[in-house]
Amino acid sequence: MSIAPRTSPVHLDATSKAIIEQLQEDGRRSYTDIARAVGLSEAAVRQRVQRLTESGIMQIVAVTDPLQLGFFRQAMIGIRATGDTRVVADALAAIDGVDYVVLTAGTFDLLVEVVCENDSDLLELLNDRIRTLDGVLSTETFVYLKLHKQLYNWGTR
Repeated sequence: MSIAPRTSPVHLDATSKAIIEQLQEDGRRSYTDIARAVGLSEAAVRQRVQRLTESGIMQIVAVTDPLQLGFFRQAMIGIRATGDTRVVADALAAIDGVDYVVLTAGTFDLLVEVVCENDSDLLELLNDRIRTLDGVLSTETFVYLKLHKQLYNWGTR
């Protein structure tokens, strides 16, 4: 999924922000509970959530623990590329096992996060799928030893 930057930030009212914050605390929270917390009817909350998701401002997703699902190797891969990095980013995003692609400025042109079952799968992904892409000059892999913190509750402005 490619995320296009907006030319200007979306301005949300206090109620929409409160709904987002309620869902960031618990994405399974019922519309009834959210309505009670923000002072709207259940139907009004449902409509606002639908507008927020359809507009792309918000997603409601299930976040899993890869280790508990048998994915014992996670890594961030720094990629130096040539040519149009957007084309390289599209090719990387299409690869199974790649869950995060960002174009950057600095030492690397792109950062890619991968989730693999083991080191053999990581090696196969690197050698056979990533390093063979047109435009990829070099890679540097940062293997995760332990995920210390990962939150999705940064709230709203």
